Amino acid sequence: MALWRGRTASWNLFNRLLHPPSRVPYRSLSSVAVDVHNQSMIENMKRDLLNLDINSQIGSCMPLASMRIGTIIHNIEVNPGQGGKLVRAAGTSAKILKEPKSRYCLIRLPSGVEKLIDSRCRATVGTVSNPSHGAKKLRKAGQSRWLGRRPTVRGVAMNPIDHPHGGGEGRSKSSGSYGKTSRTPWGKPCKCGYKTAKSKRRK
Repeated sequence: MALWRGRTASWNLFNRLLHPPSRVPYRSLSSVAVDVHNQSMIENMKRDLLNLDINSQIGSCMPLASMRIGTIIHNIEVNPGQGGKLVRAAGTSAKILKEPKSRYCLIRLPSGVEKLIDSRCRATVGTVSNPSHGAKKLRKAGQSRWLGRRPTVRGVAMNPIDHPHGGGEGRSKSSGSYGKTSRTPWGKPCKCGYKTAKSKRRK
């Protein structure tokens, strides 16, 4: 999947169809028959291009303003011309919930969050391939090493010098002090972060 998008579409192929190159004036009957066949093919291709609904073509890349409501899309830009940033994982897709007539378009992301995105941003019609990627199971431990993943050691299995969860008797995260929350190897709370709200409610 091409994540980088060009700013303008190439019209070389379309111009070649509309204005075919000139032929040699002296031709045989076989070449004339081939040219007639090619001309008919070009006319059929031009007719199909004119009647083509580009919104229904999977893989078409266009601004959100050119799409219809209910279109399934992926590889969405956040800022116009920046390149695809959202919905790029295997098997994921987003949906247009509101007709993109204004400056912003309402999109439902795979997480269920509804987000307003600039209608000038581009997206690709369809779903990302390989939907069974998340259901794939590794046959053995060595297969995860093939993917570049190194073993993970639990903090409670370490010594107190190596991790805040280390030490103590049994599987305890407290490491000698009662009531400690789960922490990263560098001592920061890893579940909800530091408390920033005021302890007392506002009156």
